[in-house]
Amino acid sequence: MIDTHAHLGDDADDVIARARDAGVTRLVAVATTLSGAHDALALADRHEGVYASLGIHPHEAGSREAEQVAGIRALLGHPKAVAVGETGLDYFRDYAPHDAQQRLFGQQLEVARETGKPVVIHTRAADDDVLARLVQHEGLVILHCFSSPSLLEPALERGWYVSFAGNVTYKSAYDLRAAARAVRADRILAETDSPYLAPQPVRGQRNEPAYVVHTLEALAQARGEDPDRLAQQIDANADEVFGL
Repeated sequence: MIDTHAHLGDDADDVIARARDAGVTRLVAVATTLSGAHDALALADRHEGVYASLGIHPHEAGSREAEQVAGIRALLGHPKAVAVGETGLDYFRDYAPHDAQQRLFGQQLEVARETGKPVVIHTRAADDDVLARLVQHEGLVILHCFSSPSLLEPALERGWYVSFAGNVTYKSAYDLRAAARAVRADRILAETDSPYLAPQPVRGQRNEPAYVVHTLEALAQARGEDPDRLAQQIDANADEVFGL
């Protein structure tokens, strides 16, 4: 089983060990700053089955971190750097001006085009503007922590990957489970987005990659599939999109 999107901290080695004990043998560590990108790659170098997605989060668009795109671009040559992002737009928190977010997003989409890497998308209260950018992007797209039903139809039409996190397990998440049923088998992914959004059975705890098994079970139930078979399909999808 793979966790396709995790943010790891100082205890990453212990977290990875617990994930392996739970049967989660691979994960993608996601960086949101240049220093975080260096940390993610160092972690990937230390552990078999750990890969890195490198980007600058839209929350950083108004800071000097937004000037580090060239540094991210240089690190993407590392053999365990498998994606660009997370990147996108966040008008909910509004930690950065919208024009600065748009500029940073566009720069990272260009990096994805140049490198041929998939782009991992963060969108919150900004679906229209994100969609306007993505329909012009010809590369592989992963809608991370999917929570935007308005993007489901274009995702299905354009063959984007749709990744579900722990919030799909919440009792009130009927629309997310409906979306999970609609996604093609070869385009569905699962993630934790740890340390956020712990699944329902461990809600209130700090999330970590070991808990992606709960998200898998909820997805399998929603889709009427065997969990082991769905896990194999998600692993194959991750191999394809990340080039593992």
